Amino acid sequence: MLKNWVINVFLACTLISSSLAAYANDLPDFTVLAEKHGQEVVNISVTQTMHGGGQAVMPFPGMPDDEDIPEFFKRFGIPGFPGSPGQGDGQGQDYKSQSLGSGFVIGSDGYILTNAHVVNDADEVLVKLFDKREFKAKIIGVDKRTDVALIKIEANNLPKANIGDPAALKVGEWVAAIGSPFGLENTMTAGIVSAKGRALPQENFVPFIQTDVAINPGNSGGPLYNLRGEVVGINSQIYSRSGGSMGLSFSIPIDVAIDISNQLKAGGKITRGWLGVAIQELTKELAESFGMKNNNGALIAGVEKNGPAEKGGLLAGDVITKFDNKAIITSGDLPRAVAASKPGKIVPVEVLRKGAVKTLNVGVGEMPNDANDTAPTVKPTPKAEANKIGLTLKELTPAQKKKLNGKNGLLVMDSAGVAAQAGIRRGDVILGLNNSETQSVELFNKQINAVVAGKTIAVLVLRGENTLYVPIKVAK
Repeated sequence: MLKNWVINVFLACTLISSSLAAYANDLPDFTVLAEKHGQEVVNISVTQTMHGGGQAVMPFPGMPDDEDIPEFFKRFGIPGFPGSPGQGDGQGQDYKSQSLGSGFVIGSDGYILTNAHVVNDADEVLVKLFDKREFKAKIIGVDKRTDVALIKIEANNLPKANIGDPAALKVGEWVAAIGSPFGLENTMTAGIVSAKGRALPQENFVPFIQTDVAINPGNSGGPLYNLRGEVVGINSQIYSRSGGSMGLSFSIPIDVAIDISNQLKAGGKITRGWLGVAIQELTKELAESFGMKNNNGALIAGVEKNGPAEKGGLLAGDVITKFDNKAIITSGDLPRAVAASKPGKIVPVEVLRKGAVKTLNVGVGEMPNDANDTAPTVKPTPKAEANKIGLTLKELTPAQKKKLNGKNGLLVMDSAGVAAQAGIRRGDVILGLNNSETQSVELFNKQINAVVAGKTIAVLVLRGENTLYVPIKVAK
């Protein structure tokens, strides 16, 4: 009996061992990638002058509030604490700040790619190569919109990276990052591609590659490799509640970065197409309010006066479903398609307007520098009666209308009920209902009263400098 038990255990262990061996053989071997391509990666150290002012901030969160602790840090020179050697005193004195990042060689004559946020506003950029040589780098140019920067060192015959094709990447494919997390040079981490074409808030021009590769502070600007040793992305951002890796890392596709670097190298100026529209994601509720069968497309929430979109006939409330014959599935597809267009080109734009499909020919403009235009500032005035969805409204004064280029708007003096639940708040300006512009409080409330209970409406709201449609389901 015991003999049979021992035999069974032996056979089970043999089977498990064989399975583990087979599994291990299926795992990728990153050793060749590390040996052949690690020398293409550089460590970047940046020095920047910081302007002091305000109170000193404790370098470690959660530390007891003890008046003797700041003196302890100043005395022992803890880096990053105001008053330490090389730091300001927290009372308005300028001080030098140092930060670390990564990069990789794309030209044997010294051209290096990294993130814009790594080197932007730097006083000095120091590059350390794989062989420990150090060089001062010149910043050729930065593009904040894509977070790409091109720098150059005076060196020759450098090992340069092989550029891959991000379009050929597949979700689930193995990838690896090499960089300097927390200053630990030439650290390799590995994982898989989690998603492609990921849109992030305030990042309209980059279809990010999402991975679960461990990326930490100091990895920024480093390369993302496929198993063939080709760079497919630049590691740029992480999502984290702790400041460290949580398995949500985002990389700029290398084709986007190379296009930007070529423009920076050619003259330092980035040229992008521009429409002059504010857009938002078309939710199921908004699609329902516009009578659409699906929620594909980019909803125009606002059109800039005298911009290319206005001149081409586009209106707030239009849903763009195709741009230059390219399907627009999500709102994030539109900025990338427009930015890739050559300024001056006339392109067909297919829109859904009040249930009908229209095709407009729109001339693409050139994206201007970051605008400093300000939206009208409106102040609430005394209370009035709330309407069916909980909004208390007041018509704008002539001066306030002038700031809206003469358009009518209704000031939200108070928000309650379903309107407040949907996110409309006091100080917002109501510009339209579904596809109609607002005319007066009386007419707006009359339109609201006519809406069948349980139906969803789309209210166009101006908040600060931004316009957006807010879906509201009228209460039964």
